[in-house]
Amino acid sequence: MSNVDDKSAQRRARLTEYRCWLYLLPAILFLGVFMVYPLVDVFVYSFEEGYNFASQSFFGTGLYNYSYVLHDPYFLQAVKNTFIIVIITVPMSTLIALGISLLLSQITKLRSMFQTIYFLPYVTNTLAVGLVFMILFKKTAYTDGMINLLINAFGGSSIDFIDGPYWAKMTVMCIYTVWVVMPFKILILTSALSSVNPDYYSAARVDGTRPWRIFYRITLPMISPMIFYLVITGFIGAFKAYSDEVALFGVDLNAAGMNTIVGYVYDMLYGDSGGYPSFASAAAIILFMIVLTITVINLMISDADD
Repeated sequence: MSNVDDKSAQRRARLTEYRCWLYLLPAILFLGVFMVYPLVDVFVYSFEEGYNFASQSFFGTGLYNYSYVLHDPYFLQAVKNTFIIVIITVPMSTLIALGISLLLSQITKLRSMFQTIYFLPYVTNTLAVGLVFMILFKKTAYTDGMINLLINAFGGSSIDFIDGPYWAKMTVMCIYTVWVVMPFKILILTSALSSVNPDYYSAARVDGTRPWRIFYRITLPMISPMIFYLVITGFIGAFKAYSDEVALFGVDLNAAGMNTIVGYVYDMLYGDSGGYPSFASAAAIILFMIVLTITVINLMISDADD
C-alpha cells in the first residue's frame, strides 16, 4: 500500500513540476525572443567584418571590429564620459537619497505630501526636465541663465555650462543625472526604513545608544539589501545613459564631447556616421561585459558583507 502511495505522490510531484514549467513558458519564450536571441545575434555581428544590412553580407570574421572600436577616439571619449557619470552620480545620488529618506522617516505630519513632491521628477518626462536644466544653465545672448545670476550675486563670473568647458558640461550632466534618479531611490529607501522593526530602536534608546550608533548598528544593516539593490541598478542605469545627454546637449553629442557608450552605439547604427552595425555590435558587447563585470563585483561584495 505504501508503494502505491509513494508512486501517487511522485506522480503528483511531477504534475506540479510540469505545471510550474507551463506557467513559466510564456516568460521563457519572451526572454528568449527579445533578450537571449538579440544578444546572441549582436555577439555574432560583432565578429563579422564589414557587415551590410541591405545585402546581409560581410567580407570576413575576426576581431577587427573590437580593435577599431577600442582605438576610436570617439569611443574612448564616450567610455571616459560614462565612467565619470557612473563614479560620481551613483554614490552621490544614493547618499543624498538616504539622507532625505532618513529625514522623511522622522516626519509624522504631511509625510505623504513630501514623498509625492520628491517623487515628481521621476514621473516627469526626461526631455522636459532636460529643457528646464538647459534654461537654468545655458548662457545665451539675452541672459546668462539663473545659475549664472546666482554665481554673479556671490561675486563669481558667468560660466557657459552647456557650450563651455568640459568640466562645466560634466558638472551639469552629473547634477541632472542625480536629480533624475534620486526620486526612485528615495521611494525605495523610505519604504525600507518604514519596514524596520521599531522595537529595535526602542531597545537601543533604553540602553542610551547614541543616534549615530543606532544608524550604524541597526538602520544600516537592516536596509543594506535595498542599498545594494539601488547601487547595482544605479550602475546599470548610469552605464546605459543616453537620453539625459541628448536632453541637455542635443543629438550631436560627439561635437559636444559628451557622448556615452550607448550614444556611440546609436551613432554607429543611425547617426551621421551610421551604417556600421558591426562596430555598433562590438561596442554593445564591450558595454555588456563592463556592466556584467561591475554587477558581479557588486554581488560578490554584497555576499561578503552578508
